[in-house]
Amino acid sequence: MASRTLLGRMPVHSRGTSSSRQTMSLSLAAGARKQQHNHRSLATHAPHPVNTAGSAQHKVLVVGGGAAGLAVSHQLLRSGKFAPNEIAIVDPAQTHDYQPGWTLVGAGLKTKEELRRPLRSLIDNRLQFYNDGVATFTPQDNIVTLRNGTEVGYDQLVVVPGIEIKYNKINGLSEALADPNIMVSSVYGFDTCDKVNRTTQAFRKGQAIFTQPSGMVKCAGAPQKAMWLAVDKWTREGVYRPNDATSSSPIKVTFATALPVMFGVPKYSQELNKLRQQRGVEGLFEHDLVSIDSANKATFARPDGSKVTRSFDSMHVVPKMGPFDFVAQSLLANPGNGLVDIDEKTMRHKKFGNVWSIGDASNLPTSKTAAAITAQAPVLVDNMMAVMAGQEPTTVYNGYTSCPILTEYGKVMLAEFKYGGEPFETFGRTLGLDQSVPRRAFYYLKKDFFPWVYYKAMVKGTWAGPKGFIR
Repeated sequence: MASRTLLGRMPVHSRGTSSSRQTMSLSLAAGARKQQHNHRSLATHAPHPVNTAGSAQHKVLVVGGGAAGLAVSHQLLRSGKFAPNEIAIVDPAQTHDYQPGWTLVGAGLKTKEELRRPLRSLIDNRLQFYNDGVATFTPQDNIVTLRNGTEVGYDQLVVVPGIEIKYNKINGLSEALADPNIMVSSVYGFDTCDKVNRTTQAFRKGQAIFTQPSGMVKCAGAPQKAMWLAVDKWTREGVYRPNDATSSSPIKVTFATALPVMFGVPKYSQELNKLRQQRGVEGLFEHDLVSIDSANKATFARPDGSKVTRSFDSMHVVPKMGPFDFVAQSLLANPGNGLVDIDEKTMRHKKFGNVWSIGDASNLPTSKTAAAITAQAPVLVDNMMAVMAGQEPTTVYNGYTSCPILTEYGKVMLAEFKYGGEPFETFGRTLGLDQSVPRRAFYYLKKDFFPWVYYKAMVKGTWAGPKGFIR
Protein backbone atom coordinates (compact mmCIF):
# COMPACT_ATOMS: atom_id res chain seq x y z
CA MET A 1 0.00 0.00 0.00
CA ALA A 2 1.40 3.36 -0.97
CA SER A 3 2.77 5.41 1.90
CA ARG A 4 1.16 8.74 2.84
CA THR A 5 3.23 11.90 2.91
CA LEU A 6 1.10 14.27 4.99
CA LEU A 7 3.17 13.89 8.14
CA GLY A 8 6.34 13.58 6.14
CA ARG A 9 6.01 17.22 5.10
CA MET A 10 5.67 18.41 8.67
CA PRO A 11 8.23 18.85 11.43
CA VAL A 12 8.78 15.83 13.65
CA HIS A 13 7.62 16.32 17.25
CA SER A 14 9.14 14.43 20.15
CA ARG A 15 6.98 12.62 22.71
CA GLY A 16 7.59 15.41 25.18
CA THR A 17 6.07 18.19 23.04
CA SER A 18 2.45 17.20 23.62
CA SER A 19 1.12 20.75 23.28
CA SER A 20 2.76 21.12 19.87
CA ARG A 21 1.45 17.76 18.77
CA GLN A 22 -2.06 18.54 19.96
CA THR A 23 -2.00 21.92 18.15
CA MET A 24 -0.92 20.17 14.94
CA SER A 25 -3.60 17.50 15.28
CA LEU A 26 -6.37 19.97 16.04
CA SER A 27 -5.40 22.22 13.15
CA LEU A 28 -5.41 19.28 10.80
CA ALA A 29 -8.82 18.23 12.10
CA ALA A 30 -10.37 21.65 11.44
CA GLY A 31 -12.80 21.56 8.53
CA ALA A 32 -12.60 17.76 8.30
CA ARG A 33 -15.11 16.07 6.05
CA LYS A 34 -16.06 12.40 6.13
CA GLN A 35 -16.36 10.53 2.87
CA GLN A 36 -19.25 8.12 2.76
CA HIS A 37 -18.65 4.54 1.63
CA ASN A 38 -20.95 1.59 1.23
CA HIS A 39 -20.24 -0.74 4.17
CA ARG A 40 -20.92 -3.82 2.06
CA SER A 41 -18.01 -2.93 -0.21
CA LEU A 42 -15.69 -3.34 2.80
CA ALA A 43 -16.64 -6.94 3.44
CA THR A 44 -13.73 -8.15 1.32
CA HIS A 45 -9.98 -7.79 1.75
CA ALA A 46 -9.58 -5.40 -1.17
CA PRO A 47 -7.32 -2.37 -0.61
CA HIS A 48 -9.11 0.42 1.25
CA PRO A 49 -9.12 4.08 0.21
CA VAL A 50 -7.62 6.35 2.84
CA ASN A 51 -9.31 9.59 3.86
CA THR A 52 -6.64 12.25 4.26
CA ALA A 53 -8.95 15.27 4.25
CA GLY A 54 -8.54 17.15 7.52
CA SER A 55 -7.01 14.31 9.55
CA ALA A 56 -3.60 13.55 10.97
CA GLN A 57 -2.43 10.52 9.00
CA HIS A 58 -0.28 7.50 9.80
CA LYS A 59 0.70 4.36 8.00
CA VAL A 60 -0.14 2.37 11.15
CA LEU A 61 -2.32 3.47 14.05
CA VAL A 62 -2.18 1.29 17.17
CA VAL A 63 -5.01 1.70 19.68
CA GLY A 64 -3.65 0.56 23.03
CA GLY A 65 -0.33 0.99 24.82
CA GLY A 66 -0.45 -2.23 26.79
CA ALA A 67 1.59 -5.38 26.24
CA ALA A 68 0.12 -6.00 22.78
CA GLY A 69 0.30 -2.41 21.56
CA LEU A 70 3.90 -1.87 22.63
CA ALA A 71 5.07 -5.23 21.25
CA VAL A 72 3.44 -4.72 17.85
CA SER A 73 4.49 -1.06 17.51
CA HIS A 74 8.12 -1.75 18.25
CA GLN A 75 8.28 -4.89 16.12
CA LEU A 76 6.94 -2.86 13.20
CA LEU A 77 9.41 -0.06 13.90
CA ARG A 78 12.31 -2.52 14.06
CA SER A 79 11.47 -3.71 10.55
CA GLY A 80 13.11 -0.54 9.23
CA LYS A 81 10.19 0.10 6.87
CA PHE A 82 8.77 3.11 8.71
CA ALA A 83 9.91 6.70 9.07
CA PRO A 84 9.44 8.64 12.33
CA ASN A 85 5.77 9.25 13.19
CA GLU A 86 4.45 6.89 10.50
CA ILE A 87 3.43 4.60 13.37
CA ALA A 88 1.30 6.06 16.16
CA ILE A 89 0.00 4.77 19.50
CA VAL A 90 -3.22 5.92 21.15
CA ASP A 91 -3.66 5.37 24.89
CA PRO A 92 -5.06 7.59 27.68
CA ALA A 93 -2.90 6.06 30.45
CA GLN A 94 0.00 7.76 32.17
CA THR A 95 1.48 4.51 33.51
CA HIS A 96 2.00 0.95 32.35
CA ASP A 97 1.86 -2.06 34.68
CA TYR A 98 3.22 -5.57 34.38
CA GLN A 99 -0.15 -7.02 35.28
CA PRO A 100 0.91 -10.71 35.49
CA GLY A 101 3.07 -9.61 38.42
CA TRP A 102 0.11 -8.53 40.54
CA THR A 103 -0.23 -12.15 41.69
CA LEU A 104 3.31 -11.85 43.04
CA VAL A 105 2.33 -8.63 44.83
CA GLY A 106 -0.61 -10.42 46.41
CA ALA A 107 1.81 -13.07 47.66
CA GLY A 108 4.23 -10.53 49.14
CA LEU A 109 6.93 -11.41 46.60
CA LYS A 110 6.95 -8.06 44.75
CA THR A 111 5.78 -4.51 45.33
CA LYS A 112 3.30 -3.08 42.87
CA GLU A 113 5.47 0.01 42.42
CA GLU A 114 8.42 -1.98 41.05
CA LEU A 115 6.17 -3.41 38.33
CA ARG A 116 5.00 0.01 37.11
CA ARG A 117 6.63 2.31 34.53
CA PRO A 118 5.65 5.69 33.02
CA LEU A 119 4.02 4.82 29.70
CA ARG A 120 5.89 7.51 27.79
CA SER A 121 9.21 5.99 28.88
CA LEU A 122 8.33 2.75 27.07
CA ILE A 123 7.46 4.36 23.73
CA ASP A 124 10.25 4.91 21.21
CA ASN A 125 10.76 8.56 20.21
CA ARG A 126 10.13 7.62 16.59
CA LEU A 127 6.54 6.65 17.42
CA GLN A 128 3.83 9.31 17.58
CA PHE A 129 1.97 9.12 20.91
CA TYR A 130 -1.58 10.37 21.35
CA ASN A 131 -2.10 10.36 25.11
CA ASP A 132 -5.88 10.24 24.81
CA GLY A 133 -8.68 7.73 24.61
CA VAL A 134 -10.78 6.63 21.65
CA ALA A 135 -14.28 7.99 21.20
CA THR A 136 -15.29 6.18 18.00
CA PHE A 137 -14.02 4.07 15.13
CA THR A 138 -15.10 4.89 11.57
CA PRO A 139 -13.48 2.00 9.69
CA GLN A 140 -15.33 2.71 6.45
CA ASP A 141 -13.44 6.04 6.33
CA ASN A 142 -10.22 4.78 7.98
CA ILE A 143 -10.58 7.25 10.84
CA VAL A 144 -10.34 7.01 14.61
CA THR A 145 -11.82 9.91 16.57
CA LEU A 146 -10.21 10.66 19.91
CA ARG A 147 -12.06 11.87 22.98
CA ASN A 148 -10.77 15.41 22.46
CA GLY A 149 -12.32 15.45 18.98
CA THR A 150 -9.12 14.92 17.01
CA GLU A 151 -9.58 12.70 13.95
CA VAL A 152 -6.65 10.44 13.15
CA GLY A 153 -6.46 8.63 9.81
CA TYR A 154 -4.59 5.44 9.05
CA ASP A 155 -3.58 3.02 6.34
CA GLN A 156 -3.55 0.09 8.80
CA LEU A 157 -5.28 -0.06 12.19
CA VAL A 158 -4.29 -2.28 15.12
CA VAL A 159 -6.94 -2.48 17.87
CA VAL A 160 -5.39 -3.76 21.10
CA PRO A 161 -6.84 -1.82 24.07
CA GLY A 162 -7.30 -4.91 26.23
CA ILE A 163 -10.50 -5.51 28.17
CA GLU A 164 -12.12 -3.63 31.02
CA ILE A 165 -12.40 -4.74 34.64
CA LYS A 166 -16.09 -4.32 35.48
CA TYR A 167 -16.26 -4.25 39.28
CA ASN A 168 -19.85 -3.00 39.27
CA LYS A 169 -21.06 -6.23 37.67
CA ILE A 170 -20.83 -7.86 41.11
CA ASN A 171 -23.02 -5.99 43.57
CA GLY A 172 -21.12 -4.73 46.59
CA LEU A 173 -17.67 -5.62 45.28
CA SER A 174 -16.34 -2.09 44.77
CA GLU A 175 -17.36 -1.05 48.27
CA ALA A 176 -15.86 -4.17 49.85
CA LEU A 177 -12.54 -3.76 48.04
CA ALA A 178 -12.29 -0.09 49.02
CA ASP A 179 -12.93 -0.74 52.73
CA PRO A 180 -9.67 -1.73 54.50
CA ASN A 181 -11.69 -3.34 57.30
CA ILE A 182 -13.51 -5.78 55.02
CA MET A 183 -11.62 -8.97 54.22
CA VAL A 184 -12.32 -8.88 50.49
CA SER A 185 -9.43 -8.48 48.06
CA SER A 186 -8.40 -9.03 44.43
CA VAL A 187 -5.13 -9.30 42.51
CA TYR A 188 -6.82 -7.86 39.42
CA GLY A 189 -6.14 -4.17 40.07
CA PHE A 190 -3.21 -1.93 40.95
CA ASP A 191 -5.16 -0.41 43.84
CA THR A 192 -6.22 -3.76 45.28
CA CYS A 193 -3.46 -6.30 44.62
CA ASP A 194 -1.48 -5.42 47.76
CA LYS A 195 -4.62 -5.80 49.90
CA VAL A 196 -4.47 -9.51 49.06
CA ASN A 197 -1.22 -9.92 50.98
CA ARG A 198 -2.48 -7.90 53.96
CA THR A 199 -5.67 -9.94 54.08
CA THR A 200 -3.85 -13.26 53.84
CA GLN A 201 -1.46 -12.31 56.62
CA ALA A 202 -4.23 -11.10 58.93
CA PHE A 203 -6.59 -14.04 58.42
CA ARG A 204 -6.30 -16.74 61.08
CA LYS A 205 -9.71 -18.33 61.48
CA GLY A 206 -12.91 -18.83 59.52
CA GLN A 207 -14.20 -19.50 56.00
CA ALA A 208 -12.09 -18.31 53.07
CA ILE A 209 -13.63 -18.28 49.59
CA PHE A 210 -11.77 -17.79 46.31
CA THR A 211 -13.87 -17.07 43.21
CA GLN A 212 -13.65 -17.30 39.43
CA PRO A 213 -16.33 -15.62 37.27
CA SER A 214 -18.14 -16.65 34.14
CA GLY A 215 -17.23 -15.06 30.83
CA MET A 216 -13.91 -13.70 29.64
CA VAL A 217 -11.10 -13.29 32.15
CA LYS A 218 -7.45 -12.29 32.00
CA CYS A 219 -5.34 -15.42 32.56
CA ALA A 220 -7.72 -18.25 33.36
CA GLY A 221 -5.28 -19.68 35.90
CA ALA A 222 -4.84 -16.51 37.94
CA PRO A 223 -7.98 -17.00 40.06
CA GLN A 224 -6.34 -20.06 41.59
CA LYS A 225 -2.91 -18.56 42.16
CA ALA A 226 -3.96 -16.42 45.11
CA MET A 227 -5.68 -19.43 46.63
CA TRP A 228 -2.80 -21.87 46.34
CA LEU A 229 -0.32 -19.36 47.76
CA ALA A 230 -2.63 -18.50 50.67
CA VAL A 231 -3.24 -22.20 51.37
CA ASP A 232 0.51 -22.82 51.37
CA LYS A 233 1.15 -19.90 53.72
CA TRP A 234 -1.64 -20.86 56.13
CA THR A 235 -0.49 -24.50 56.10
CA ARG A 236 3.07 -23.53 56.98
CA GLU A 237 1.77 -21.35 59.81
CA GLY A 238 -0.42 -24.13 61.19
CA VAL A 239 -3.77 -22.38 60.79
CA TYR A 240 -4.84 -24.53 57.86
CA ARG A 241 -4.71 -28.34 58.12
CA PRO A 242 -5.20 -29.95 54.71
CA ASN A 243 -5.77 -33.42 56.12
CA ASP A 244 -8.43 -32.19 58.50
CA ALA A 245 -9.81 -29.21 56.62
CA THR A 246 -13.48 -29.94 57.33
CA SER A 247 -13.36 -30.26 61.13
CA SER A 248 -10.64 -28.94 63.42
CA SER A 249 -8.76 -26.77 60.92
CA PRO A 250 -9.07 -23.11 62.03
CA ILE A 251 -9.39 -22.07 58.39
CA LYS A 252 -11.71 -23.65 55.84
CA VAL A 253 -11.10 -23.00 52.12
CA THR A 254 -13.56 -23.06 49.21
CA PHE A 255 -12.94 -22.51 45.50
CA ALA A 256 -16.12 -21.20 43.88
CA THR A 257 -15.85 -21.19 40.10
CA ALA A 258 -18.40 -20.56 37.37
CA LEU A 259 -16.68 -23.30 35.37
CA PRO A 260 -17.61 -26.99 35.66
CA VAL A 261 -13.90 -27.85 36.01
CA MET A 262 -10.76 -26.42 37.61
CA PHE A 263 -9.17 -25.29 34.33
CA GLY A 264 -10.10 -25.19 30.67
CA VAL A 265 -7.33 -27.55 29.49
CA PRO A 266 -8.09 -31.16 30.58
CA LYS A 267 -4.50 -32.17 31.31
CA TYR A 268 -3.91 -29.35 33.78
CA SER A 269 -7.47 -29.39 35.11
CA GLN A 270 -7.08 -33.00 36.22
CA GLU A 271 -3.86 -32.27 38.10
CA LEU A 272 -5.27 -29.13 39.70
CA ASN A 273 -8.33 -31.04 40.86
CA LYS A 274 -6.08 -33.66 42.43
CA LEU A 275 -4.26 -30.84 44.18
CA ARG A 276 -7.57 -29.42 45.39
CA GLN A 277 -8.56 -32.76 46.88
CA GLN A 278 -5.15 -33.35 48.46
CA ARG A 279 -5.26 -29.96 50.13
CA GLY A 280 -8.80 -30.28 51.41
CA VAL A 281 -10.25 -27.42 49.36
CA GLU A 282 -14.00 -27.54 48.81
CA GLY A 283 -14.99 -27.17 45.16
CA LEU A 284 -18.13 -25.21 44.29
CA PHE A 285 -18.38 -25.72 40.55
CA GLU A 286 -20.76 -23.74 38.33
CA HIS A 287 -21.14 -21.10 41.05
CA ASP A 288 -20.86 -17.56 39.68
CA LEU A 289 -20.51 -14.77 42.26
CA VAL A 290 -23.13 -12.06 41.71
CA SER A 291 -23.22 -10.10 44.98
CA ILE A 292 -21.56 -9.43 48.33
CA ASP A 293 -23.40 -7.87 51.26
CA SER A 294 -22.24 -6.15 54.43
CA ALA A 295 -23.08 -9.19 56.55
CA ASN A 296 -20.32 -11.20 54.89
CA LYS A 297 -22.72 -13.09 52.68
CA ALA A 298 -21.82 -14.06 49.12
CA THR A 299 -24.52 -14.94 46.60
CA PHE A 300 -23.78 -17.18 43.62
CA ALA A 301 -25.85 -17.84 40.50
CA ARG A 302 -26.27 -21.39 39.22
CA PRO A 303 -26.82 -22.48 35.59
CA ASP A 304 -30.42 -23.46 36.36
CA GLY A 305 -31.22 -19.89 37.45
CA SER A 306 -31.18 -20.61 41.18
CA LYS A 307 -29.14 -18.66 43.75
CA VAL A 308 -26.90 -19.97 46.53
CA THR A 309 -25.75 -17.86 49.49
CA ARG A 310 -22.65 -18.70 51.50
CA SER A 311 -21.09 -17.01 54.52
CA PHE A 312 -17.44 -16.01 54.43
CA ASP A 313 -14.83 -14.41 56.66
CA SER A 314 -12.29 -13.72 53.90
CA MET A 315 -12.76 -13.70 50.16
CA HIS A 316 -10.59 -13.22 47.11
CA VAL A 317 -12.71 -12.08 44.17
CA VAL A 318 -12.01 -12.09 40.45
CA PRO A 319 -14.21 -9.32 38.99
CA LYS A 320 -16.25 -9.61 35.83
CA MET A 321 -14.51 -8.42 32.66
CA GLY A 322 -15.53 -7.41 29.18
CA PRO A 323 -14.72 -5.30 26.14
CA PHE A 324 -14.58 -1.53 26.34
CA ASP A 325 -17.74 0.13 25.08
CA PHE A 326 -15.91 1.99 22.30
CA VAL A 327 -14.94 -1.43 20.88
CA ALA A 328 -18.15 -3.34 21.61
CA GLN A 329 -20.35 -0.64 20.08
CA SER A 330 -18.26 -0.28 16.91
CA LEU A 331 -18.42 -1.91 13.49
CA LEU A 332 -15.24 -3.81 14.40
CA ALA A 333 -16.91 -5.90 17.10
CA ASN A 334 -18.23 -9.42 16.92
CA PRO A 335 -21.94 -8.98 17.79
CA GLY A 336 -21.86 -12.03 20.03
CA ASN A 337 -19.13 -10.99 22.45
CA GLY A 338 -18.18 -7.39 21.64
CA LEU A 339 -14.57 -8.27 20.89
CA VAL A 340 -12.69 -7.35 17.71
CA ASP A 341 -13.80 -9.86 15.09
CA ILE A 342 -10.61 -11.25 13.54
CA ASP A 343 -9.52 -14.40 11.77
CA GLU A 344 -8.06 -16.77 14.37
CA LYS A 345 -5.10 -17.70 12.19
CA THR A 346 -3.99 -14.42 10.58
CA MET A 347 -5.12 -11.75 13.13
CA ARG A 348 -6.84 -9.85 10.29
CA HIS A 349 -10.34 -8.45 10.66
CA LYS A 350 -13.02 -10.49 8.92
CA LYS A 351 -14.65 -7.48 7.22
CA PHE A 352 -12.08 -4.68 7.19
CA GLY A 353 -8.90 -5.88 5.53
CA ASN A 354 -6.70 -3.13 7.00
CA VAL A 355 -7.76 -3.74 10.60
CA TRP A 356 -5.93 -6.12 12.94
CA SER A 357 -6.09 -7.22 16.56
CA ILE A 358 -4.51 -9.54 19.11
CA GLY A 359 -4.53 -9.93 22.87
CA ASP A 360 -7.42 -9.51 25.26
CA ALA A 361 -9.52 -7.26 22.99
CA SER A 362 -9.61 -9.83 20.19
CA ASN A 363 -12.06 -12.70 19.81
CA LEU A 364 -9.27 -15.26 19.44
CA PRO A 365 -10.50 -18.53 21.01
CA THR A 366 -7.60 -18.88 23.44
CA SER A 367 -6.73 -17.68 26.93
CA LYS A 368 -6.05 -13.99 27.42
CA THR A 369 -2.46 -13.85 28.66
CA ALA A 370 0.71 -11.87 28.05
CA ALA A 371 2.31 -15.12 26.90
CA ALA A 372 -0.28 -15.44 24.15
CA ILE A 373 0.66 -11.96 22.92
CA THR A 374 4.30 -13.00 22.52
CA ALA A 375 3.18 -15.55 19.92
CA GLN A 376 0.43 -13.43 18.35
CA ALA A 377 2.40 -10.22 17.78
CA PRO A 378 4.93 -11.63 15.26
CA VAL A 379 2.07 -13.21 13.29
CA LEU A 380 0.23 -9.89 13.09
CA VAL A 381 3.39 -8.02 12.09
CA ASP A 382 4.33 -10.53 9.38
CA ASN A 383 0.84 -10.54 7.90
CA MET A 384 0.38 -6.78 8.01
CA MET A 385 3.72 -6.24 6.29
CA ALA A 386 2.68 -8.73 3.61
CA VAL A 387 -0.61 -6.91 3.02
CA MET A 388 1.14 -3.54 2.85
CA ALA A 389 3.40 -5.04 0.17
CA GLY A 390 0.37 -6.15 -1.84
CA GLN A 391 0.54 -9.81 -0.81
CA GLU A 392 -1.81 -12.13 1.06
CA PRO A 393 -1.16 -12.98 4.73
CA THR A 394 0.34 -16.44 5.11
CA THR A 395 1.78 -16.60 8.65
CA VAL A 396 -0.47 -18.65 10.94
CA TYR A 397 -1.08 -18.47 14.71
CA ASN A 398 -1.65 -21.88 16.29
CA GLY A 399 -3.38 -20.60 19.42
CA TYR A 400 -0.33 -20.80 21.68
CA THR A 401 -0.67 -19.41 25.16
CA SER A 402 0.78 -20.08 28.58
CA CYS A 403 -0.33 -19.73 32.17
CA PRO A 404 2.25 -20.25 34.94
CA ILE A 405 0.12 -21.38 37.89
CA LEU A 406 1.74 -20.82 41.27
CA THR A 407 0.79 -23.88 43.30
CA GLU A 408 2.84 -22.95 46.38
CA TYR A 409 5.73 -20.73 47.36
CA GLY A 410 8.63 -22.11 45.32
CA LYS A 411 6.73 -24.13 42.68
CA VAL A 412 4.82 -23.41 39.47
CA MET A 413 2.79 -25.56 37.09
CA LEU A 414 3.74 -24.17 33.68
CA ALA A 415 0.64 -24.71 31.55
CA GLU A 416 1.31 -24.20 27.83
CA PHE A 417 -1.25 -25.06 25.19
CA LYS A 418 -2.67 -24.18 21.79
CA TYR A 419 -6.05 -24.19 20.09
CA GLY A 420 -8.33 -27.00 21.15
CA GLY A 421 -6.85 -27.19 24.65
CA GLU A 422 -3.97 -29.27 23.34
CA PRO A 423 -0.80 -29.08 25.48
CA PHE A 424 2.08 -27.44 23.63
CA GLU A 425 4.87 -27.54 26.16
CA THR A 426 8.21 -25.87 25.44
CA PHE A 427 10.20 -27.94 27.92
CA GLY A 428 8.19 -31.04 27.11
CA ARG A 429 9.28 -30.83 23.48
CA THR A 430 12.90 -29.97 24.23
CA LEU A 431 13.65 -31.75 27.51
CA GLY A 432 10.86 -34.29 27.86
CA LEU A 433 9.49 -32.67 31.04
CA ASP A 434 5.86 -33.04 32.08
CA GLN A 435 4.88 -29.44 32.75
CA SER A 436 1.76 -30.42 34.69
CA VAL A 437 4.17 -31.28 37.50
CA PRO A 438 4.88 -28.13 39.55
CA ARG A 439 8.61 -27.34 39.54
CA ARG A 440 10.96 -24.95 41.29
CA ALA A 441 12.65 -23.94 38.02
CA PHE A 442 9.29 -22.77 36.67
CA TYR A 443 8.78 -20.72 39.83
CA TYR A 444 11.88 -18.66 39.10
CA LEU A 445 10.74 -18.18 35.51
CA LYS A 446 7.47 -16.72 36.82
CA LYS A 447 8.93 -14.73 39.70
CA ASP A 448 12.13 -13.35 38.18
CA PHE A 449 12.66 -14.04 34.47
CA PHE A 450 9.25 -13.12 33.05
CA PRO A 451 9.03 -9.67 34.72
CA TRP A 452 12.61 -8.97 33.60
CA VAL A 453 12.17 -10.06 29.99
CA TYR A 454 8.84 -8.22 29.76
CA TYR A 455 10.35 -4.78 30.32
CA LYS A 456 13.76 -5.53 28.84
CA ALA A 457 12.56 -7.14 25.62
CA MET A 458 8.85 -7.83 25.08
CA VAL A 459 7.56 -4.25 25.16
CA LYS A 460 10.57 -3.25 23.04
CA GLY A 461 9.62 -5.73 20.33
CA THR A 462 12.50 -8.16 20.85
CA TRP A 463 10.83 -11.12 22.59
CA ALA A 464 8.68 -13.84 21.00
CA GLY A 465 8.01 -16.04 24.02
CA PRO A 466 8.89 -19.71 23.44
CA LYS A 467 10.66 -18.76 20.19
CA GLY A 468 13.06 -16.58 22.16
CA PHE A 469 14.57 -13.23 21.32
CA ILE A 470 13.84 -11.42 18.06
CA ARG A 471 16.78 -9.86 16.24
